[in-house]
Amino acid sequence: QVQLVESGGGLVQAGGSLRLSCAASGGTFSSTTMGWFRQAPGKEREFVATISGSGLSTYLADSVKGRFTISRDNAKNTQYLQMNSLKPEDTAVYYCAAHPSGREITLSQSRLYPYWGQGTQVTVSS
Repeated sequence: QVQLVESGGGLVQAGGSLRLSCAASGGTFSSTTMGWFRQAPGKEREFVATISGSGLSTYLADSVKGRFTISRDNAKNTQYLQMNSLKPEDTAVYYCAAHPSGREITLSQSRLYPYWGQGTQVTVSS
């Protein structure tokens, strides 16, 4: 069983930055594929970014490429989402997800992640 706790959300003006953190417990973090998803009011949950267990492979949604960076620190069992040049359309609840695959892969489909955090609100004002 894997437990995930997100932090770092908040209110920021357009053009600003935030860094989200996701602390994991349980399982073997270094062999766990991690992901970030978001859900805006009235919209479906959408993929944001994913990172492989070693951190060597990453994949980001086109809507955030060049602005967001996903990373992880396996010594701290924590993954991060650095969000720069934020836009009002980035406003959403951001969720951390884990897939203890044991393989060096990235995953962009939410249905493949069995473990989820409670979410953290990010609000970008114009």
